[in-house]
Amino acid sequence: MQCTQLASEGLSRVLQVIVPKADLQAKLDAKLVEMRPQLQLKGFRKGMAPLSFLKRMYGASLMGEIIENAVQEHTDAAIKRENLRPAMTPSVHLESDPQKVAAGEIDLQFHMHVDVMPTIELAELAGLSFERLVTPVEEEDIVAGLQELADAAKTYAGKDGAAEEGDQLILDFVGSIDGEEFQGGKAEGAPLVLGSGSFIPGFEAQLTGAAAGEERRVEVTFPTDYPSAHLAGKDAVFSVTVKEVKSPVAAEFDDAFASRFGFPNIGDLRDAMRRKIDNERKAQSRLKLKRKLLDHLDGAHSFDLPGRMVEAEFQQIWAQIKADLDRGEIAPEDQDKDEATLQSEYRKIAERRVRLGLVLAEIGQRRGVMVTNDEVAQAMSAQARQYPGQEKKIVDFYRKNPEALAQLRAPIFEEKVVDSVIASSTLTDRLVPKDELFAEDPA
Repeated sequence: MQCTQLASEGLSRVLQVIVPKADLQAKLDAKLVEMRPQLQLKGFRKGMAPLSFLKRMYGASLMGEIIENAVQEHTDAAIKRENLRPAMTPSVHLESDPQKVAAGEIDLQFHMHVDVMPTIELAELAGLSFERLVTPVEEEDIVAGLQELADAAKTYAGKDGAAEEGDQLILDFVGSIDGEEFQGGKAEGAPLVLGSGSFIPGFEAQLTGAAAGEERRVEVTFPTDYPSAHLAGKDAVFSVTVKEVKSPVAAEFDDAFASRFGFPNIGDLRDAMRRKIDNERKAQSRLKLKRKLLDHLDGAHSFDLPGRMVEAEFQQIWAQIKADLDRGEIAPEDQDKDEATLQSEYRKIAERRVRLGLVLAEIGQRRGVMVTNDEVAQAMSAQARQYPGQEKKIVDFYRKNPEALAQLRAPIFEEKVVDSVIASSTLTDRLVPKDELFAEDPA
């Protein structure tokens, strides 16, 4: 192998590699010799076909794999020879004609673009101190949590008189457009809570004040973005019969209420609610603490960043932002900015992420932080559970794709490094109300 460095600028390197055609032919001969004993070909005894004959029959198909393996093998060898630490997988470009290489007419020649890891001088981590926000769980928080449970599993009882907002109606209805019924516009015994916004805009408002047994004509217009294209933007009339009117039943937080959620008594449910709220607040507190640490690390380090790594991170971010923009989901602070301004701002975010990723990797390496196979397996199982019925397929995907597996490992490693730095820092607790704990941090 001949390796030449063609360019070196900042963290970017360009290496050219030439693999002699004789080396490739030798690998082909070795492969054919390995195959020959198992081959039974017409006109030859098993395993006795001449190498030249085998080369004519199988050479072209085998050379594709040999060239692919040679590129990978000599890419790794060139990086090792030049003593480089790649920041990410090199970008390889084949220079020679693959068909002529396969035919043994010319050498295999390619070049690669390599972004190398920067030299990172870590800032002093000893003696760091941070404020940790703490919000204790009060009685009113537990009651509010129980009320959320009650609202999510609300029960209703029949009532006399007119329906009000919050009441549940049991309806029969038939919808028509231009006098003809349309598919999906008919139902019997359909529940509707007034004020829930679960039906077409304008439908619920026209049923306020209705009583059981009453019939009403409801006129609505389907939204222009309605999922069913044949209904979008169309005017419709519904003939509605109110079968029942029910009002919500106020929940009593007793043992019977607790049993609805699988708890033997209200005391156990209250304890579980306290733990849930406490865990949520501790998680939010840690999130804010982590943000303070990352802000500190970002401000304390300045070094050249691998260009291709930043570009890859930016493209990933921008793809999501562009999708949001196309759906009209624009953050209020971004509404008056043109695309060039947004790209500039999100590129800075990409640079921050890359910088922090490299700093955390350096800290983790120096502190000997390791991610265990069990931790990766747990993360893999968590991902698989998100796809019921396809768990094995998801696990197999990760096991066969090292890059995907690395994406599972990376956040675990990051959290362990953050925990390591926090554990060696001085923390001062400050009691704050819930609103402050969950307030959004400045951008």
